[in-house]
Amino acid sequence: MAGALEMTTPRPKLCAMTESLHIVCPHCHTTNRVAAGQLGREPTCGSCKKALFTAHSTALDEAAFDKHISRNHIAVLVDFWAPWCGPCRQMAPAYEQAAGQLEPRVRLVKVDTEAVPSLGARYGIRSIPTLALFMGGREIARQPGAMGAGDIVRWVQSNLA
Repeated sequence: MAGALEMTTPRPKLCAMTESLHIVCPHCHTTNRVAAGQLGREPTCGSCKKALFTAHSTALDEAAFDKHISRNHIAVLVDFWAPWCGPCRQMAPAYEQAAGQLEPRVRLVKVDTEAVPSLGARYGIRSIPTLALFMGGREIARQPGAMGAGDIVRWVQSNLA
């Protein structure tokens, strides 16, 4: 009878501190497992040994973009931009500031639509800069136009709430 009781008793869920998350390295793009409770403790990549969070955005090509969007268990904020775009260049320092405030909950990446036009086409980017927020491999929010760091942080937090 004791064996039957054990089989029907539900297993406790993992607590948030021990839950394992997949985090893609911004340097070598290897997927790492990190305990959720360790995100704020400067985790490093198991492959390249560099910091998984740098408080800076990461420039991505198409292959790296696909890895970050599909494999990260944290939200990914994408800045679709181009080097000739004045508002894009104006927003760049604010985007870097936002990276310092949003990590480790959100990975900030940049996609140069001139260097990787296929991504701009795939996501129907009509104006730049455009911010797109991804979670679980799908886009959950989009915002065209340049914004300051505080506005970027508030926009992301409101869309993840």
